[in-house]
Amino acid sequence: MFLTNNASLHKLFGFTGLEPTELNKRMSLIQLGALTVICGTIYCLMYIALGYSNMAYPCLIYIGIYFVNFIIFLKTKNYNYYQATQPFLILLAIIVNHIVIGNFVDSSAVIFASLLAPVIALTFASQKTAQVYYYLFLVSVIIAGLWDLFLAAPGPKLPAAIYTIFFINNIIAVGSIIYFLINGFLNKNLKLQAELQESLANLKLTQSQLIQSEKMASLGVLTAGIAHEIQNPLNFVNNFSEVSTEMLKELKEEKQKAIRDLDYEQELLNDIEQNLIKIIHHGKRADAIVKGMLLHSRSSTGKKELTDINALAEEYLRLSYHGLRAKDKSFNARLVNDFDPQLGSIEVIPQDLGRVLLNLFNNAFYATHDKQQKQNSSYQPEVRVSTKKKNNYVEIKVRDNGNGIPEHVRQKIFQPFFTTKPTGQGTGLGLSLSYDIITKAHNGEINLQTEEGEFTEFTITLPVNVNINTKTNLTL
Repeated sequence: MFLTNNASLHKLFGFTGLEPTELNKRMSLIQLGALTVICGTIYCLMYIALGYSNMAYPCLIYIGIYFVNFIIFLKTKNYNYYQATQPFLILLAIIVNHIVIGNFVDSSAVIFASLLAPVIALTFASQKTAQVYYYLFLVSVIIAGLWDLFLAAPGPKLPAAIYTIFFINNIIAVGSIIYFLINGFLNKNLKLQAELQESLANLKLTQSQLIQSEKMASLGVLTAGIAHEIQNPLNFVNNFSEVSTEMLKELKEEKQKAIRDLDYEQELLNDIEQNLIKIIHHGKRADAIVKGMLLHSRSSTGKKELTDINALAEEYLRLSYHGLRAKDKSFNARLVNDFDPQLGSIEVIPQDLGRVLLNLFNNAFYATHDKQQKQNSSYQPEVRVSTKKKNNYVEIKVRDNGNGIPEHVRQKIFQPFFTTKPTGQGTGLGLSLSYDIITKAHNGEINLQTEEGEFTEFTITLPVNVNINTKTNLTL
């Protein structure tokens, strides 16, 4: 850990500016090389202490070659060279050590140590490099066996206890190194998995925030439309209330006269009754608008309900239009409704479908408004909405005569975060979420037809009397 976290050593080895994962991998290989040198030194001292100095030569040679290799690495800062040569040095040292010891069966633990080469290559290099070292490992084992069988003179006969000590030491050393390599790999994976889980949680949070942002943006347009739209019924309510109040005053005055005009009184009563009917009508209209706003502002329950598609489409078309007019009083567009009177009510998730329609209408009015600002006064913006029942399907079309969508971006319009609007005027989530609501939550389809400079038409196809998902989180 000291080597891994030491900034001075990072600079010495040329490892500054690396990602933490890559830095840890490189520093771990440096530590492994140092550990191998320490093990070689211990073995060398053991051989000398036991009186077998000739068997210490391979260890000394390896230590010398390692230091030369390490110095070359420090001079060149070529990590790829160091990464490739380290397993080779380990493999070479083990083969030379076996040749000196001899007795293939007795030194099998030494040969087993050559398995470190492909393991280290697999851990610190690439699979391709590891394959090369694995083949070298197989060849080295075969050569070691054939060396003793055909070429080598009998090696020094060591006491059984010494062979046992070396055998156990090699097994422990190699097994421990392999264990720590695998353990490090697993820890790295666990850490990476934790980081991925944290990233996923952050992405979900960000997605939720962006969806909420898109929802609030559409709610802002809707609120502006409601403020404009609700003014009409409120004006009617106020006007008819004032007129009715004046009529009641006249009726009271007429009733106090000595000679009463009963016909006139009846006429006043009839007019007051008609005014009250109109007040009730426009009051209900205002109530429906407010309920529509509340319905849109709530999170979707995901429950399907019998819904009048014609009424839903007409409501959101008008609110979207007045929402844009609240921003630009000079904007006027022709609204064309072509509703199938036989359509009736079908089972949909009204909040979600309403949000899809609102998004399509907002885009349509945006496109026509943008074209109007760029065209001369002869251009007449038009947004058309139509519904039609076809066999077991309901078809909803939203068409505008705006600028259309360029061919090179048509394949991207349903992708998340893609928008043709200027920066700050769109999140790029409206059509993406609308696509998910129609296809995933309603098992329907949404398709595009457009001609650049002429028109854009979205077609929503919804199944009738088909089970749809009862829950969805795909809300604008």
